Amino acid sequence: MAHILVADDDVDIRELVEFKLSTLGHEVVAVADGTSAVEEARRRRPDLAVLDVMMPGMSGLEAVRIIREEPGLADLPIILLTARAQESDRETGFDSGADDYITKPFSPRELAARVETLLNR
Repeated sequence: MAHILVADDDVDIRELVEFKLSTLGHEVVAVADGTSAVEEARRRRPDLAVLDVMMPGMSGLEAVRIIREEPGLADLPIILLTARAQESDRETGFDSGADDYITKPFSPRELAARVETLLNR
């Protein structure tokens, strides 16, 4: 069982991701924005984070950059989850430090497979 941080401002997406990962036996902490995600990651280091790119206040991209600068969090596996599907958006996501990039709409089964892959890496 892994401790997974999920950040998405869309409550329906957040609850879907939380439900899917919880059914796999993971402990999930869900927050609604990038600032809360960074604070939660600092409070209790997760095993993996799933961050939406476009959130109010601090974006997921900004959160990734801040997390990557933190010595205790720099190697945290991060998946970006976003509606932005252009190749340039994917490049920006990976350049920010994300380990994986999933576009919405997404298959919960695919998300689960990618989470398990990163956790087993």
